[in-house]
Amino acid sequence: MLEHGDAEAAAFEALNARLVALWGDVFPADDRPYTSVVVPSLSLPPDLLAHSPVNTSYEERLLFLLMRLRNPFARLVYVTSQPIHPMIVEYYLQLVGGITASQAQRRLTLLSVHDSSARPLTEKLIERPRVMDRVRAAIPDPMRAYLTVPISSSIERTLAVRLGIPLNAPDPRLVYLGTKSWRRRLFRQTGIPLPDGAEDLHDEAQLLDALGDLRRRQPALRAAVLKLDDHLAGEGNAIFTYPGPDGNLKSALMALQTAGGWSGEQYLETFRQHGGVAEELIEGASRTSPSVQVRINPKDEVFVTSTHEQILSGRLGQSYRACEFPARRPYRAILQQHGVTVGRALAERGVRGRLSIDFVAVPSAQQDSWRVAALEINLRMGGTTHPMLALRSLSDGRFDPESGRFLASDGSARYYYATDALESSAYRGLVPEDVVEIVTLHRLGYDPRDETGVVFHTLGGVSEHGRLGVVAIGGSRRQAHELYTRAADVLGEETGSRPWTVRTRKETFPACAATAPSATRDDEEP
Repeated sequence: MLEHGDAEAAAFEALNARLVALWGDVFPADDRPYTSVVVPSLSLPPDLLAHSPVNTSYEERLLFLLMRLRNPFARLVYVTSQPIHPMIVEYYLQLVGGITASQAQRRLTLLSVHDSSARPLTEKLIERPRVMDRVRAAIPDPMRAYLTVPISSSIERTLAVRLGIPLNAPDPRLVYLGTKSWRRRLFRQTGIPLPDGAEDLHDEAQLLDALGDLRRRQPALRAAVLKLDDHLAGEGNAIFTYPGPDGNLKSALMALQTAGGWSGEQYLETFRQHGGVAEELIEGASRTSPSVQVRINPKDEVFVTSTHEQILSGRLGQSYRACEFPARRPYRAILQQHGVTVGRALAERGVRGRLSIDFVAVPSAQQDSWRVAALEINLRMGGTTHPMLALRSLSDGRFDPESGRFLASDGSARYYYATDALESSAYRGLVPEDVVEIVTLHRLGYDPRDETGVVFHTLGGVSEHGRLGVVAIGGSRRQAHELYTRAADVLGEETGSRPWTVRTRKETFPACAATAPSATRDDEEP
């Protein structure tokens, strides 16, 4: 007899076999009935969740998926920890082109578990059988429905099985392929350049050996990066600064500078529990942090969906803050090639869904040449996922893999600058209605006629956290930056504050300047 876990795994595999038929029947066209169930849960282990810079309003980041209601036969079920403010829902529905907001709303089911505790939403949902029943009741045909989540774990597998619908995300049994140790193996196996270092480290002795080996191979190396195997957004990183010739590696290890606010001793204890890697810190005054986003559909087809420049900040300059699309022209094609290579390798191992690969790029000695090294594989949706979802949903255009740009309906290019963290303590004086009113009065909204403008998101957290998200879409990189800056300036004027804006900020640790965009650098492309 099958054990419970084995029975669930078998049921999950049978459900996910339906995705191939869905992708063959529903998604080649925009007029087929189906139901999308969205559960935007941050499903992480409790100790890692406690150090993640998130709040429940981040569950609103996937509200751009309401644009799926442009299909007049599509239904969407969206579950959150706390109810979404009606004004926020109205704001998004007004962006759905081609149909009236009232018609779209009739096909939208919003459900809440009314629980703001710091636990994964999926866990809270499963604990409430009556809410689960309401989700099932909102699905007319389970054979034409699927579940969307930003992070796939064992509890998402349980949710899919209990709802009786497939999960459009990586199989939880394969998410280990996105850990820091496994991605180093995968990069080596596929010939993708990566930083010098070591993986599968679990204790202080192994760390010291790896750091000593790194220094012997690179005597001029000033610093190394330690990374927890399964942490997000750079918050599990730490910087190790090598001591002088007479210094002691063990003493230097206790003086780690950590992104998540741990002491050196606390970080090493967490490292013992989760394991991780140590690798060279690639330095350079013109260093950038590009990424490529990839999708593997249920038919095993691999697509590049976008490239970005990531803007990093935080205690170590290692934490994701914002992004701009597309990545710089000199290495954009390289990112896309590496993305397809890694995507195919993961598809061969059974991975499906969205993923991204992060890199570091520094100019090389050869003119107009860059050293590009792969850093991370994120088998999940991340901070660069929903801005492109916004652009694809709002525009009738398409991503052009040949140029790496997004082409609007008239063939002209579109760019954007996006952040989840436009913030000021003065924003706590606002409620969602205020933000929508400010957008309206100052004409900051998205204009479907020229397919440019500003879209705000995560408005539900503005009053509690003083933070909201922005996607500024322009016909050039410069225009996108100007739209973002104008939005920040208007909010500053309305609240008498100076929010976080685009700037370069040097820190006191080695080679960890936050990467700041510049509208004049690189490709103001025709």
